[in-house]
Amino acid sequence: MTLVQSFTASTLGLGRRLMTTATAAALGLGLGLAVIGGAPEAAYAQDVALTSAPDGSPALWVLRDEDSTIYLFGTVHILRPETAWHSDAVDKAFASADRVLFEISNPDDQAAAMPLIQRYGIDMETPLSSRLTAEEQAKLNTAAGDMGMTGAMLEPMRPWLAGLTLSMAPLAKAGYDPQSGVELVLRARALEAGKPVDGLETMEEQIQILAGMPEEGQMGFLRSVLDDYESATVELDRLVAAWAAGDVEALEAIGVTPMREESEPFYQTLLVRRNANWAGQIDTMMEGEGVIFIAVGSAHLAGDDSVQALLEQRGYTVERVQ
Repeated sequence: MTLVQSFTASTLGLGRRLMTTATAAALGLGLGLAVIGGAPEAAYAQDVALTSAPDGSPALWVLRDEDSTIYLFGTVHILRPETAWHSDAVDKAFASADRVLFEISNPDDQAAAMPLIQRYGIDMETPLSSRLTAEEQAKLNTAAGDMGMTGAMLEPMRPWLAGLTLSMAPLAKAGYDPQSGVELVLRARALEAGKPVDGLETMEEQIQILAGMPEEGQMGFLRSVLDDYESATVELDRLVAAWAAGDVEALEAIGVTPMREESEPFYQTLLVRRNANWAGQIDTMMEGEGVIFIAVGSAHLAGDDSVQALLEQRGYTVERVQ
């Protein structure tokens, strides 16, 4: 289940969440966990990619015509620094690209994010604590403390932003780091190589998906973060292992199927409609020429409604490279 799926499941009264918030952070929106976790050091981000995966590698696909080649690479948005995912196939595809696209072009741009967070994530009239029970507030204070913060620092936040912020605490304790996310590594390499970097969406569009959830759904999400605090990395560890091994079927089982089972409307909103939008953009790109490398969350490249499946419906042949 993704971060936003947690909101929707709670709003619709669909029962317990099937996946942890940690997994949601990894598979869901590429909205800039780096903004919350801190901007990366470019040299550090580049170093992360130098370790090759010993057993299997994350999946990579390609579609071609006479004068265009587009690679599709599934990512995880937050990783432990030591996670091995580098491969010759990805390196060669990336090196051949004339430009690189991510879900958003600037996931680590705090200057761009801050006005959006102020606009969509801050509520000065309703303190966060007024929405919480004493027990929930105690959990929040503990989680905030693990991030070097205090509960008072979260008071102006809307529930979605507080939940997203606190979801980082158990991940950090387990060694996960947004600075090690695949997009930031590849973006740093692209900029160093002088490759143009673009996005399939804007940061504002992604934040609006989060902020647009009903208030009670946002509160359900925040409560789930607090409830899952101690076990938040279990599903994420499973997901990362499947992703690093290129096990797309496992990724579908962990990150796609549970979402659809709990809320078909939200599955359509978060994955299918966005995937269809991206497939349309890729269709337009194929009318041009050159080589493009596209890296998006791995949930978008798994299942019957994946970007690849939608491209094949448009008549393209999408081949798996690794």
